[in-house]
Order: sequence, then structure tokens, then C-alpha cells
Amino acid sequence: MPMYMLQFGYTTEAWGALMRRPEDRTAVLEKLATSAGGRIHALYYHMGDFDGTVILEAPDDTTANAVITAAIASGSLRNSRTTRLYTPKEMLEVLQRASKVEYRPPGTS
Repeated sequence: MPMYMLQFGYTTEAWGALMRRPEDRTAVLEKLATSAGGRIHALYYHMGDFDGTVILEAPDDTTANAVITAAIASGSLRNSRTTRLYTPKEMLEVLQRASKVEYRPPGTS
């Protein structure tokens, strides 16, 4: 199944709730993912534009989008970004196909 990187930022309200009642959110996110047909591989928190990253395995883009959309609809996220991840084997297939495609760059004849 395809893999996805879901990056998210919590709202200030969500951070406040987590400070008042700290909890490991992994099980909650796993339940969300499995209810949509996916599986969580990892949850990491970090600094920067996003507060955390989830590595999700899902059968398709629609499922991955449903997982992050459900989380967004809760009101606890201020931003998100979903990125489809490709294995080296998948990227080799992309490169092989791309090498057979013709493309004329702008401004050339």
C-alpha cells in the first residue's frame, strides 16, 4: 500500500488541552487510520512550521485524505500537509516511464 507523510500543526487550544491533560496520541491516531482502512507507522513531534508528522500507510490517496480531513474537522489542527511517499522501487518505475516521454520546454522549438 502507498505511504504518506501527514504533517500537522495543532491550534493553541489543542496545545492547551494537551498541557492540561498530557497524553500519547498514537493510539487515537491509529484508531482514526484503521477506521478509514489505513495504518499508522509512526508519529513524531518536531519544531518548525509543523508540530508533528504521521507516517501513514493507506490503500489510496482518498483514504489518506479522509484521515487528515477527519482530524482537521475536529478543529484541533491549524494547518496540514499531505505528501505521497515513494519507495526506491516506485521511483525507478517513475524514472523509467519518464525516460520514454517527450517534452518540449517553454521557449524552445
